[in-house]
Amino acid sequence: MANEQSVLQTVPTQLFIGGRWVDASGGATLPVSDPSTGEVLTSVADGTPDDAKAALDAAWNVQAEWAATAPRERGEILRRSFQAMMDNVDELATILTLEMGKSLKESRGEVAYAAEFLRWFSEEAVRIHGRYMHDTSGNGRILTMRQAVGPVLLITPWNFPAAMGTRKIGPAVAAGCTMIVKPAKETPLTMLRLAQLMAEAGLPDGVLNVLTSSSASAITAPLLEDPRLRKLSFTGSTEVGRMLMGKAAPNLLRLSMELGGNAPFLVFEDADLDKAVQGAMDAKMRNMGESCVAANRFHVHSSVADEFAARLAERMGALKVGRGTEDGTDVGPLINAEQRATVTELVQDAIAKGGKVLTGGEVPDGPGFFYPPTVLASVPREARIFSEEVFGPVAPITTFETEEEAVAQANDSEFGLVAYVFTENVHRSVRVTEGIRAGMIGLNKGLVSNPAAPFGGVKASGFGREGGFEGIDEYLEVKYVAVDV
Repeated sequence: MANEQSVLQTVPTQLFIGGRWVDASGGATLPVSDPSTGEVLTSVADGTPDDAKAALDAAWNVQAEWAATAPRERGEILRRSFQAMMDNVDELATILTLEMGKSLKESRGEVAYAAEFLRWFSEEAVRIHGRYMHDTSGNGRILTMRQAVGPVLLITPWNFPAAMGTRKIGPAVAAGCTMIVKPAKETPLTMLRLAQLMAEAGLPDGVLNVLTSSSASAITAPLLEDPRLRKLSFTGSTEVGRMLMGKAAPNLLRLSMELGGNAPFLVFEDADLDKAVQGAMDAKMRNMGESCVAANRFHVHSSVADEFAARLAERMGALKVGRGTEDGTDVGPLINAEQRATVTELVQDAIAKGGKVLTGGEVPDGPGFFYPPTVLASVPREARIFSEEVFGPVAPITTFETEEEAVAQANDSEFGLVAYVFTENVHRSVRVTEGIRAGMIGLNKGLVSNPAAPFGGVKASGFGREGGFEGIDEYLEVKYVAVDV
């Protein structure tokens, strides 16, 4: 506990605007709690609309200068920021675990993953290309260039406080955009410490501004209404994403929307069950299942369903549930009481409709928002858990008979973020991955997230891509110059 307190003392708790740490204009603060105990860890500034305006003023004032900064310099700042994160992995992981709940092992993994976005985009900063060509009519030349969109608003969720931030900050810095980051009210501490590290790494004042607030709508409304803001990047629920799109429409903002998911996990009769079970553990249990790419519905061929379910239940049932800072913890708490209540409700609905509990399924006694890893077999497809994102450590299993039925079940959702497919048949793997309507596919693999790959979905899961070569394009405008030569 003493070490935890010393780590928390390193975290700034004010707003970061124009390179300065300042109190909220109204002087109010927002408590940040430990989900494993419900106790308050610390309090941060509760920003206001006036603070939002000040942050946009700061970003706007340095936008032109920052965009004109040499790409190599922008890249070097990102590279130094990457190193700063790696040099402080244990500290950042402790902060992340305290405010979000995941185990220290998993938090260290997230910090390393988050840092990789800064390294990846440090290398992309110097590869922003245009083109030059002859006019096809012979009457001159065509010149194109890609330039920074301008000030951007980045809204990040609570489930990956480090990675969801750097996945947006990295390309914005590389492209030459200034930004305002609004972290989730549940988990603001990691972002505040990251902003401090990036400032120490040489990021100029005003390029990155961080607003913490208990009311996201109060902060975002004046920003979205201001014509100086030119882009919004949001990760969160589809419901909120739709609302933000409407508010962004009057100023025709560039949008990147990484929204909800309902990932199908398909296991065919020819699958390697060792791979499939391990892939299920990876796809389901990362972050206690509180991930938009978590496997949400398991569709297993009837010939292997019983064995797959039994093996998965054995693996999930053996996981240790506990406070993330304790040695040996595999599964931490859910983020809050509301989220646990949602998971409980979906599980109870599945059981009432015929699902069989193989492990878990009951809320434990004691403090904190814990929910045990749970496997449900023989769940009918009309259960709510197959259409609603559970966002918890629950694996509901249903069966299919044919390849066509499996693909149809996978596509029977308004969402299309990611899907997982396990088969040893190369011809089937091509047919199925082409047939599933999703932005990403894990083929015989339960982890798809990679800084070098384009992350994003289709349908109600949003649009735009983060990471990969494609990620920086979201922060660049194309300008065409017709040259009379």
